[in-house]
Amino acid sequence: MSKYETIRYEERGHIGTLTLARPGKRNALNPAMRAELDHLGRQLLADEALRCLIVAGDGPAFSAGIDLVEDMAGTLVALAERPVDDETVELGLRVAATFEWIPQLGCPSVAAVRGHAYGAGLQLALACDFRIFSHDARVGLTETRYGLLPDMGATFRLPRLVGEGRARELILIGEVIDAAEALRIGLANRVVGDGELDSAASEFAQRLARQPQTAVRGARRAIDAGRRLDDVASLRAAVTEQARCLASDDFRQAIPTQTR
Repeated sequence: MSKYETIRYEERGHIGTLTLARPGKRNALNPAMRAELDHLGRQLLADEALRCLIVAGDGPAFSAGIDLVEDMAGTLVALAERPVDDETVELGLRVAATFEWIPQLGCPSVAAVRGHAYGAGLQLALACDFRIFSHDARVGLTETRYGLLPDMGATFRLPRLVGEGRARELILIGEVIDAAEALRIGLANRVVGDGELDSAASEFAQRLARQPQTAVRGARRAIDAGRRLDDVASLRAAVTEQARCLASDDFRQAIPTQTR
């Protein structure tokens, strides 16, 4: 695996851990980090042995979002000075799709969120299948405070998790909420003690990795189909994945030995 400057990646026992590694900047996403995330994503999309990905932040914060200091000297200014046309939208999509590879992985993903997860930081956590928060976590989509909006997946992922009404409130007002509220509304799957986050995320990832992988991968595809397709097509997608499960070694090995 390539050596990176703004992120770290390690893989043990078919579980990968991606760590945002700019603790002095509260792991804010700058152009270099976006490029490295894109590079890593292309490699992991081809990794069929990977059974779970953990996403975490180095230091006391998960991610403070976009690094406005660096981006206001580059990407955002360049986009702001352009007309609103197809070419500008395409340029914006390259930034917005920084971690769109995570939902496209063949395996599930778990965000381990401590401290702040604001803006793009929360949107990164939303791109994962599961979110485990430490008690000290505070999260919010604060883009509207800067005259912007969250354009890295939150506008369609957050309503699916917490309902459209609560999602509109969080997005339009830019409210910051704590871990307890995140758990109450379904944004967080688990909340654990501040010193237990790493072990809790690791244990959760191991549970996922131990599951029969044909079933896990098929179930994720069926769930995703349910968001995109009508009921008839969604049912067909689930039955197709079930057929793959029935033909798999995982299923054959799980069947109790028949005795005569």
